[in-house]
Amino acid sequence: MTMPKRDTYTPDSLLAVAVAVFNERGYDGTSMEHLSRAAGISKSSIYHHVRSKEELLRRAISRALDGLFAVLDEPGATTGPAVARLEHVTRRTVEVLIAELPYVTLLLRVRGNTDTERWAMERRREFDHRVAALLKEAAADGDLRADVDVRLATRLLFGMINSVVEWYRPQRGNAATSEEVADAVINTAFAGLRAH
Repeated sequence: MTMPKRDTYTPDSLLAVAVAVFNERGYDGTSMEHLSRAAGISKSSIYHHVRSKEELLRRAISRALDGLFAVLDEPGATTGPAVARLEHVTRRTVEVLIAELPYVTLLLRVRGNTDTERWAMERRREFDHRVAALLKEAAADGDLRADVDVRLATRLLFGMINSVVEWYRPQRGNAATSEEVADAVINTAFAGLRAH
């Protein structure tokens, strides 16, 4: 990873470095010393931008969560039949995940060891519940198969979406576009979920 030159850090560029280190070493395994070495600046320079390592974590996770929750307020997520809204949310969630890949990767790896991690897990549950409610509504409308348990379908759908962080590597040059990945998720998931 190419880092900006010494003393040219902004809060956003420092955050990008911190997220890369958190994802590589784990949040608990990362010290301010690790962050300062990765950034090529002193620890005191980092403290010029943030109060603590946990503040960096909260900023990174907030970026991921803000992107995901914004999807739920888009017109495609709020109007029309529930199944169409569910497809929109699924598509856009994949697109946000890819656009904010390092940040969402970090979000999906938090384990609840700090106040920020517990807050993030609660916000993730809230997002999951809102999507599950859409799935339930689509099932109640008769647009999803009656023989598929809604709770299980919700877990499987999120499992498929969230697995993207484990294999999607755009820097390899041969990765599918976010639209192609979203299409594949939609086609795979909804071919099995939709009532025929």
